[in-house]
Amino acid sequence: MPEHFFFFLGLGFILTHEMDAIRCKEWLMLPITSFLKDEIGFVVFTIIHIPLYAWMFWSLTIPASLPMFTRAWDIFLIVHVFLHILFLKHPENRFKTWVSWFIIVGAGICGAVDLLFLFF
Repeated sequence: MPEHFFFFLGLGFILTHEMDAIRCKEWLMLPITSFLKDEIGFVVFTIIHIPLYAWMFWSLTIPASLPMFTRAWDIFLIVHVFLHILFLKHPENRFKTWVSWFIIVGAGICGAVDLLFLFF
């Protein structure tokens, strides 16, 4: 199995989740963007992902910081699942389908498995 296979699989899950987050209007659940009108919230939520993705992909090219970045990202994937559980009853939560939850939980499982491989 390639090194960090589950890290990259988790990355695929979370990027797919962000596509689903657009469909589910996740900005309506976030305290920073929930007050924005729908069209503006969509723009802000979408545009903010450009520098986030650029930073994330750039971080993958720096060998010295890669171990710390992958561990932090794995932890984020796990915490992200719990954040969605915490917001489960939020009135604007639209992550109701099994596909949405397969993607969310899949990312968290991949993060946990990648972290476990650090110890074995």
